[in-house]
Amino acid sequence: MSELLHYDNAVKEFYDTRSIKSLPLNSWDCFSENFDVVLRSSEDIVILNKLAIEHKWNTPLSLEEELLQKQHVVIVTDADLKIVHATHNMVDMNGYTTKEVIGNSPKMFQGKETSTETSQLIADAIKTKQPFEAVILNYRKNGSTYKCWIKGQPIFNADKDVVHFIAYEKEVA
Repeated sequence: MSELLHYDNAVKEFYDTRSIKSLPLNSWDCFSENFDVVLRSSEDIVILNKLAIEHKWNTPLSLEEELLQKQHVVIVTDADLKIVHATHNMVDMNGYTTKEVIGNSPKMFQGKETSTETSQLIADAIKTKQPFEAVILNYRKNGSTYKCWIKGQPIFNADKDVVHFIAYEKEVA
C-alpha cells in the first residue's frame, strides 16, 4: 500500500503545479499512457533542478521544454564526464536504464562503427568548453546501432567553473 501513497502524492504534486484539475474519463487509456510519460519526466525535472541548486548552475536551461515538449533524452555528466543523471526515457531509445549508466562515460554508447571524426569533434568542443551539435552512430544495449542527434553544452556555476555537461539527445533516421 505504501507504493500507492507515493503514487497519490506524486499525482497531487503534479496536478498542484498544472492548470488542469480534472481527468478525461472518456479517453482514460490514452490519457494514462501520456500521464505516465509526463509523471516520469516531471520526476526527472525535479532531480535535475536539485542538481542545479546543489551545484549552483549558472547556465539557463529549458528542461521542461526539452523533456515534455520535445521529448528529448537528457544526460548530465560531471566535469570528468561521468554520467550523474540520465532521464527515464533513455530506455526507449537505447535500452539502458538510468541505474545502468550512472558512473559511466557516455562513450559506453559508442562502438567500432562510431565515427572517430564525430567523436573527436565532440571531444574538442568539450575540451574547449563549447556547445556542440552532432549526429553520431551509437549502440543500444542489445548491440544494434542507431543514429543519435546530440546537442550538448557545458554547465557553469557562479564562479564560471564547469561543473557539469548536459546533452539533449534523440534518435534520428
